[in-house]
Amino acid sequence: MQRSAINCQDCGFSQLCLPFSLNDQEMTKLDDIIQRKRPLHKGDILFESGTALKSLFAVRTGSFKTFTLTEQGEQQITGFHLPGDIIGFDAINTQQHVSYAEALETGMICEIPFNNLELLLDQLPKLRQQMMRLMSQDIQADQQMLLLLNRKTAEQKLATFLNHLASRYGNRGFSSKAFRLTMTRSDIGNYLGLTVETISRLLSKLHKDQIIDVDGKLITILDASALNNLAGNC
Repeated sequence: MQRSAINCQDCGFSQLCLPFSLNDQEMTKLDDIIQRKRPLHKGDILFESGTALKSLFAVRTGSFKTFTLTEQGEQQITGFHLPGDIIGFDAINTQQHVSYAEALETGMICEIPFNNLELLLDQLPKLRQQMMRLMSQDIQADQQMLLLLNRKTAEQKLATFLNHLASRYGNRGFSSKAFRLTMTRSDIGNYLGLTVETISRLLSKLHKDQIIDVDGKLITILDASALNNLAGNC
């Protein structure tokens, strides 16, 4: 297979993704099975619920949301995914995707054929360890989300969401103080179990209290300590 001009060795997010802790030779083996295709654009569907698991997907650029559909056909957003994140773990148990994944903006993904990955996991113990670590992080994120929805006020939910998003951007080498919300306010409300009106009202309140600055989709954290206190330090 011809090697892509883009590879894991040169990726700035490899420390968050599957290549973490692999040496150059091991990383080359992983690189050889990865497929890098055309960009996806806002609204493009990466995979649909009910489709067979053929690949896992690593976000290289851009951002994505995952969601399920209710019996009424309404979206229930289950997560937002940034560069370095792996999408598709929830399909491993049944070999079918249980959610949809949609691009929030133009982005690139690394497609990792699952059958090839399974063979490689048997050869590379460090890759298997990292795979388990990433799956564990997914479970922890789900647990944190349950706590967020069950124990916090609306203001605490939004403050926690912004705190976590800032931390995730910071871990990727981006600014943790100023970032763009690639998801809509409706998406945020859906994810947090709040109305879009509540999200807009709370953003305006945080702006008025000079905790954050809101300029369209651009969020600038002015008082990180106050935001952290609002979030309940979670």
